[in-house]
Amino acid sequence: MLTLAPVCGPEAPIARANPVAKLAAVVLLTTVALVASDWLTPLLLLAALFLVLPFTGIRPGPLARRLRWLWVAAGAVVVVNAVFAAEQTGRTLVEFGPVEVSTGALLGGVAIGLRVCVAATAGVLVFATTDPTDLADALTQQLKAPARFTIGSLAALRLLPLLAAEWRQITTARRARGLEGGWNPVRRARLFASTMFALLVGAIRRAGRLAAAMDARGFDTEIPRTHAREQRMRPADWAVVALAVAAGAAAVAVSAAAGTFTL
Repeated sequence: MLTLAPVCGPEAPIARANPVAKLAAVVLLTTVALVASDWLTPLLLLAALFLVLPFTGIRPGPLARRLRWLWVAAGAVVVVNAVFAAEQTGRTLVEFGPVEVSTGALLGGVAIGLRVCVAATAGVLVFATTDPTDLADALTQQLKAPARFTIGSLAALRLLPLLAAEWRQITTARRARGLEGGWNPVRRARLFASTMFALLVGAIRRAGRLAAAMDARGFDTEIPRTHAREQRMRPADWAVVALAVAAGAAAVAVSAAAGTFTL
């Protein structure tokens, strides 16, 4: 069965935490990383996230596969900001024609890249340890999010693996009929566009059927709905939020003591 399920064990401490508590922890850590303009604060927050990794139940391999493109994007952010900085300050490290990279620009780029890494890693850790149904229940019960929007988003998340399976089926069927792009970039682009169009048409049809089915089951009414599984904040959940606050405060304090913290 195609499902979007967490990749960790259900007995992991972070996996058992309330989804709202985990979202609050991510918001706190990401806010601290984005507010601080130095490189040391997001580096310390990233180290704190890796220290939490054993408590998530996620193996390093699946986590690396989920993060690889996000970290590649963070590396590209570092290079772009270092090369195209508005002002090159400090000692010149690289000078090749019109391209110049100095220590100040490189540290600025590294700081921005580390912020991207903190936000990406924290988000992946939360969603990789959270069941989508638990997240929807927590949003509707604790944050009072509209049930129609929340359950519709849950249905969309449940259908994501189906899109990947349909993509593989379409490409396999076309390959069996000899429709391959080979090394021709124009032909590959055309095949990619036609495959995306086929997926879009199927997704629109499926969304229409799903919306009609949800309205038939009363999701379009204003009647308060009951929940099969109640979500509450337990002491362990408050401990997750407190640890996030402590990690953010400790990172800021260490950066300020080192003389690198700036806003």
